[in-house]
Amino acid sequence: MRIDIMTLFPETVGDMVWDSILGRAQERGYIRVECHQIRDYTVNKQKQVDDYPYGGGGGMIMQADPLYRCWAHICEEAGCRVHTIYMSPAGKIFTQEDAKRLKNDYDRLILVCGHYEGVDERFIEECVDEELSIGDFVLTGGEIPALAVADAVCRLVPGVLASEESFTNESHWDGLLEGPQYSRPELWHDRKVPEILRSGNHAAIAEWRTLQSYSRTRARRPDLWEAFLAREHDKNEAKLLRKLDGQPEK
Repeated sequence: MRIDIMTLFPETVGDMVWDSILGRAQERGYIRVECHQIRDYTVNKQKQVDDYPYGGGGGMIMQADPLYRCWAHICEEAGCRVHTIYMSPAGKIFTQEDAKRLKNDYDRLILVCGHYEGVDERFIEECVDEELSIGDFVLTGGEIPALAVADAVCRLVPGVLASEESFTNESHWDGLLEGPQYSRPELWHDRKVPEILRSGNHAAIAEWRTLQSYSRTRARRPDLWEAFLAREHDKNEAKLLRKLDGQPEK
């Protein structure tokens, strides 16, 4: 998996993707994340990338041409048009399902980081395949959202994490929240690790964790819980749902 990030701050973004798990994964060749300085693709001495908006209004707009030149350079290097995502507060809310889709459907992605008051709509119309947002709020630039998407996608690539279980047991993988986790010491501030986790009974532990996941999702994310209840459930899920509600087993 390769991700190209178009940004005005490549040093800042680059430092993040070369750190910790993603950095080790890049060193081992599982992924590659490249940052491209949009200013390098201007045609004026000032390296200007923004200008006043037509029609008036506050702030500045990123011009279409430097963005296009940067985007075209990446596509030319790739030898094809690369699936391009503009990180935008007007985009679809990014989810774990999107991370799975992008990892499974594409070997290479371009993430475009806007800045100022946004980018010229003509660049979006010509070059962008989809717009994504990380939430209903506005940031000063698209770098943080781009890093979030890159991280979420890259960690699904085989070899990046220690095992597939490292992400399949986490929150949102199956539409539910993960239950509570505990580590040593056994007693901390008069709070004990639940007895079941120290029992050695793996089947009972697995059931406890599932019930905790159900309970946490129902309490904290009713939207996810309603979607989960609407799905078809296998025998074990149906049994645990009855148990969660205190109903007798059938």
